[in-house]
Formats: sequence, C-alpha cells, structure tokens
Amino acid sequence: MSKPLIPSATQAMKPMKEVLYIVVHCSATKVTQPYTAADIDRDHRARNWAMIGYHWVVERDGSITPGRPEQYAGAHVRHYNEHAIGVCYIGGRDARGRNADTRTPRQKASLHYLLRVLQESYPQARIQGHRDFPDVTKDCPCFDAITEYADLQPSNSSES
Repeated sequence: MSKPLIPSATQAMKPMKEVLYIVVHCSATKVTQPYTAADIDRDHRARNWAMIGYHWVVERDGSITPGRPEQYAGAHVRHYNEHAIGVCYIGGRDARGRNADTRTPRQKASLHYLLRVLQESYPQARIQGHRDFPDVTKDCPCFDAITEYADLQPSNSSES
C-alpha cells in the first residue's frame, strides 16, 4: 500500500456512522490518462474538501492507496456518505472517453481482495456501485458491482 494522504487541518470532517455500504467507484478518467490517488486528492481539495473523498483507491498497477481515514465520512455518494466506505479504481473511460470497464487484471484482483477485507470489517455492509444508489444517473463504476461481488455480499443483503 502507498503512503497515506494527510487531511487539511483547516477542514473538519464528519465522523463515520454505522457502515451500511461499501461503494465501488471509478475515477471517470480515460484509460490513457495518467491519474493517481494523489491527483484525486488534489482535485477534491480544489473543491474545498478536506482531502480525497474516497477511503481507498486502486491504482492502475493494482496497488491500493489509502485515502480518507475510515473513521471519517467520505465524500463520494450524496446522502449516504456517513454510512458508506468509498473505494475508487482509476479508470472507467476508454481511450475515446466513453464509459467502459477499464479495470486491469491487477485492479480486478486488488478490488476483490480489498472488498473482502472491508467486508470482514463491516460484515453487514452491502457492496454496490455508485450507480446503484437512488437518483444517481452516472454509470459509475462502469460495471455491475452487485453481481461482480455477489460472493462477498452479506447473507441478509436485499436489493436497494
């Protein structure tokens, strides 16, 4: 794992409440575009956020970079942030900028590993994509996370 990002001392972050969701996102960047967790952090701070809104980022090479500490609510899915751990993979757009599942084999393996570890920490949490929340019109994460990670879902999980 990479070096953790440090929050801005000038911004207060809300504490996390009970974690009910583990949300998979894509960075919505072209597969050809160099982009990392540090770039997301920079872009989110430019929005005057305390730091990166995701708790974890899976880089193109499969490495896992910690983002916002899990004890703080993220900034990644409106109306659910205080109950959701955010995981973002770098990609989500093909070379022409169209939405696409651009995960590399290493990203797929790392995502599954990370989600399994998070599911162990939050056994009641449902794993789903950003697009699976009400009123979300984005295709993020550009694949069906509920189906992809069905083997990791809590046994009492129901459709949202």
